[in-house]
Amino acid sequence: MKPLSTVSGKAIPFGAKNIDTDIIIAAEWLKTITREGLGKGAFQSIRASDPDNVFDDPAYAGSPILIAGDNFGCGSSREHAAWAIGDMGIRVVIAPSYSDIFSGNAVKNGILPVVLPQSAIDRLMEVAREGDPIHVDLEAQTVTTEFQDRFAFEIDSFRKHCLLNGLDEVALTMERDQAIGAYETRRTTDQSWIMRGTAA
Repeated sequence: MKPLSTVSGKAIPFGAKNIDTDIIIAAEWLKTITREGLGKGAFQSIRASDPDNVFDDPAYAGSPILIAGDNFGCGSSREHAAWAIGDMGIRVVIAPSYSDIFSGNAVKNGILPVVLPQSAIDRLMEVAREGDPIHVDLEAQTVTTEFQDRFAFEIDSFRKHCLLNGLDEVALTMERDQAIGAYETRRTTDQSWIMRGTAA
């Protein structure tokens, strides 16, 4: 997982509330076992129904930030929703609230879910619509603009550590590689009868 410290650039001014994971990535895309290519299917129903949608607007192409509405990522627990957003190149989502499962999946896939009050979201939507950049600093836990806007956000310290250091669940386990190896060695010696049973 790529570490995340600061993210700057244009933001996609989406802002819709109660966007569930089926809207983020429809069930027909769930057959894949790879994360690559899911960005093509992200927000497919919105893209199909609205030719002027923000996701296909060239003005926001390559934007690393998505501004969303309340209760973003509700619905099913599909991790593909985070995969699809990441495949779009988005590293930060800013919204008033998230589904707990989506928020966890986002962090595990290198995406920072920033929680800000609706008043801050409204202001950032204005900035994004004008095409002006937004700057997110995870270390300082701030979202700022070129117009002296400054919004502080909270984040769990463990999630912050994982994002700053690019640690997904596999990497976190590998950090304990020596301790795990030492335990297995002791277990083989101290409980050899278990290991014999396993080998049989």
